[in-house]
Amino acid sequence: MKAQTKEPVRLRQKMLSNGNISLYLDIYYEGRRKYDFLKLYLIPEKTSKDKERNKETLSLANAIKAQRIVEIQSNAHGFIDTKKCERLNFIEYMKSEVERYRSKGSIMYAQSVLNTTHFLVAYAGDKIAFKQVNKSFLLGYIQYLNTAKGRGGKYLASSSKSTYFQAVVTALNRAVKEEIIDKNPAHLIMREDRPISDKKSREFLTYEELKKLIATPCESDIVKRSFLFSCFCGLRLSDIKALEWSNIENLDDGTGQLKLVQKKTGEPIYLPLSQNAVSQLPAKLDDGKVFHMPTTWKVEDILNKWAKSAGIDKHVTYHVSRHTHATLLLTFGADIYTVSKLLGHTNIQTTQIYAKIVDDKKRHAVSLIPNI
Repeated sequence: MKAQTKEPVRLRQKMLSNGNISLYLDIYYEGRRKYDFLKLYLIPEKTSKDKERNKETLSLANAIKAQRIVEIQSNAHGFIDTKKCERLNFIEYMKSEVERYRSKGSIMYAQSVLNTTHFLVAYAGDKIAFKQVNKSFLLGYIQYLNTAKGRGGKYLASSSKSTYFQAVVTALNRAVKEEIIDKNPAHLIMREDRPISDKKSREFLTYEELKKLIATPCESDIVKRSFLFSCFCGLRLSDIKALEWSNIENLDDGTGQLKLVQKKTGEPIYLPLSQNAVSQLPAKLDDGKVFHMPTTWKVEDILNKWAKSAGIDKHVTYHVSRHTHATLLLTFGADIYTVSKLLGHTNIQTTQIYAKIVDDKKRHAVSLIPNI
């Protein structure tokens, strides 16, 4: 007599205190057991409608059970190539992701993935197979990010840790779609165990603070000029570093126009340059870069010292210039649609954040009037 094959998935029931019956799957495969609670319930059968409802619930539970069995058998019969999973190097896959994003024009995200790859190698070396990237590996990677240092020898900011973890999650999601792995192990990690970026308010400079900065000497003339230039046109640091004289035209009357493709979005923008912006351009020494900038961490260090010298008690990063440009435009009467276009936003909701900042400033100003 032929031995009966044991089912890897069984539908089981659990009586609840309220009289309902919870349905769940008992899954036992390759020596491992887990329970899948379906959030489906049988109710006491008091009427014919109750019986009909329970019949439909059981039918749905059995359909899910059948689907789980098919998934297990598909894996067992090689539809997910487990040898490929063992053979493929995860670091090489991450590097290919960098090139894929670069080819799409997503330069900023490609840089984030490249930074992520650097920390993965520092954590576990460059010989990481996909099969090694499990829940335990990812939890260890999170712990490593908590102690890792970035450029300038400083511990990683919460936003950086969140970005470097999420880049791994995104790559693993793509690997699932490419059938390299059958599931993303990051989905097993609880939200509270993941790196979470702090939600910080958008720092900006007021008109008076900007005048203070202009009047205060800075240890680097090129950093000062580039920062003030961005305050008057809204360019990101990545675009400032890439800006060439060929991107700027019509400088004859003290104003001008700037055209370039944004590094972050890959979108072209055309910006009119005010006299304030043009006045911050350095002397043209050649036809190459407009601003020959130091490293990013050095720029940030110079900006902080400069702001303190000006008596400004704010954490000034380069991106503050972009926030300053947006809030100044809205404060002095520009409409939100125009500001959105000038900033090169692809979604006007991003611009509305600045409009809320300006509204809050107005409310605060009104509240300064004492009760009469």
